[in-house]
Amino acid sequence: MLRIYFFLFCSIFSPFSRADDNIWLLVDTTALTIEVKKGEKTIDVINDIAIGQGGAGHKSHRGDNVTPFGSYRIGWIGERSNFRKFFGLTYPSPEDAENALQQGIINPSTYHSIILAHRYHQVPPQNTPLGGRIGIHGLGRGDAEIHKTMNWTHGCIALTNGQIDHLSQWVDTGTVVKIK
Repeated sequence: MLRIYFFLFCSIFSPFSRADDNIWLLVDTTALTIEVKKGEKTIDVINDIAIGQGGAGHKSHRGDNVTPFGSYRIGWIGERSNFRKFFGLTYPSPEDAENALQQGIINPSTYHSIILAHRYHQVPPQNTPLGGRIGIHGLGRGDAEIHKTMNWTHGCIALTNGQIDHLSQWVDTGTVVKIK
């Protein structure tokens, strides 16, 4: 009975309940763009983003500087970030956890913690061997010239401060973010 009440509580007070289900983001790590989508229609495009120094792909461990491929949601929003704003993603996903478990990167306990977090619409653990705290953020006081010339993050998706402020109008916790 307690499990049912917990599920109902998590469903009602889910941090993912505020987003418009029709709005989602497509991050193209090759074109270095973010498309704001409504259904299948592109309603806005943000160009000249930066990704991880290690490129994009499947993360193998914390500190690999890779921006992860996959489908995530915005799990939290940091309005007082050193990077102006920070839209934290629900990385690692169940798929990331499954791959990491099969490769021996994480143990069964960590796998189950990630799976349960997703099942109950919570942010998964951010301190696993796969890393965490992956998100979309601005520059803050960072160097705009470096942003223009290279991929500089530790796995996040970076925008200029103006771009992150602009993106804010479209997203909220729960917004789907697909990274390819």
